[in-house]
Amino acid sequence: MSSAYVWSVIAGMAVANLVVRLVPIAALSRVALPDWLRRWLRYIPVSVMAALVVGEVVRPGGDWLVPWQNPYLWASVGTGLIYWRFRSFLGATIAGIVLFLVFRAVLG
Repeated sequence: MSSAYVWSVIAGMAVANLVVRLVPIAALSRVALPDWLRRWLRYIPVSVMAALVVGEVVRPGGDWLVPWQNPYLWASVGTGLIYWRFRSFLGATIAGIVLFLVFRAVLG
């Protein structure tokens, strides 16, 4: 593959991404949405992120792990509890890394 081809694919993907995101935002910015729809739309980013994270937690690398032998699962549960208790994203992130390293060392 030539570098011109790679750069043209990158530019095409950037334009497609911009159009796909910009058109709905531009169209919906001129319309007054009902409150129930605005509340519903607010949950979409959280739902997408949860779907991405849960897929990697329960099937790390595409392989099913038994729940009691899954360090990703235990570290994510601990991270969630720490975030719920202290409401600190940085603290939960650091704790999640430490928990994962501990569970990986213990569970293998």
